[in-house]
Amino acid sequence: MADPQDELCPPPAEDDDLTLPRASINKIIKELVPSVRVANESRELILNCCTEFIHLISSEANDVCNRRNKKTINAEHVLEALDRLGFCDYKQEAEAVLNDCKEVAAKRRRQSTRLENLGIPEEELLRQQQELFAKAREEQAREEQQQWISMQASAVQQNAELLHRQMKSSNSGGLEDDDDDDEEY
Repeated sequence: MADPQDELCPPPAEDDDLTLPRASINKIIKELVPSVRVANESRELILNCCTEFIHLISSEANDVCNRRNKKTINAEHVLEALDRLGFCDYKQEAEAVLNDCKEVAAKRRRQSTRLENLGIPEEELLRQQQELFAKAREEQAREEQQQWISMQASAVQQNAELLHRQMKSSNSGGLEDDDDDDEEY
């Protein structure tokens, strides 16, 4: 009799080495159900289901791609595969994710072209950056030194005031006015 766990979570075959990272699956589970503990067997089952789902969608998208005589599976092929397999409910969310990815990619392209449009070699930009860092470190050191000098001057002034008060109190306690002595002569 076969082990029930092997039926739910069959061991991976040699040609079936491709799976999702367990850490990613664990993170997804934790985000979706943070207050629920999920057994390791259940995590493995979820991992296998996710992997199988991706294989299924990929295979169908590949078929769509081949029917259109294309050599590269693109997003439209995947979206059509979702439709063909009856996962129409996922299609709208998949399109939203696709649009987000396109926006991020466009933003990255704009940022990289800004750098390229400067006309300054990357080595020169790096040198300038290092120079700015060095200047900032020097300025920080000067400010810290100035603060230390200011604190020292303040401490010296406080010590001088304390010494002056101590001398004044010791003089007034032991000696009277010398003016009285002058009158006797």
